[in-house]
Amino acid sequence: MSPEFHLIHTSWQENEAALNAVRRAVFIDEQRVPEALEWDGLDASCHHVLVTAAGNRPVGTGRMKPDGHIGRMAVLRDCRGQGIGSAILTALLDFARQQHCIRVYLHAQVAAIPFYEKHGFTVDGERFMDAGIPHRSMVRRLVSQD
Repeated sequence: MSPEFHLIHTSWQENEAALNAVRRAVFIDEQRVPEALEWDGLDASCHHVLVTAAGNRPVGTGRMKPDGHIGRMAVLRDCRGQGIGSAILTALLDFARQQHCIRVYLHAQVAAIPFYEKHGFTVDGERFMDAGIPHRSMVRRLVSQD
């Protein structure tokens, strides 16, 4: 991620408008996810990461539920390919380790599987549809079991 971007750990209560703006642009407007599916009522209980660009423009986000489920990873189209997604995922993995999570998991859009594999995730389960988009479950162990 280049220096013109800034990443913070945050909560829905602190940065709802910025988190909402990125997810609305990527999921609802670009990918045509129905609003009722995007806003699942769980955001207030999740840990969020927010990336902003010049002028405090929100450009990327991701969240982790208390059970280690990473989701709602989104980067604005004009900011992709600059390491923002990797920075968000790394920040969420670091947070999971701080919370003593043994493993994390996510539901990856099939097109994004190679991205998550580069970050140590492995496919775990059959293909399924979510909001009309094909997904696969993926998992990553954070600590070894002795």
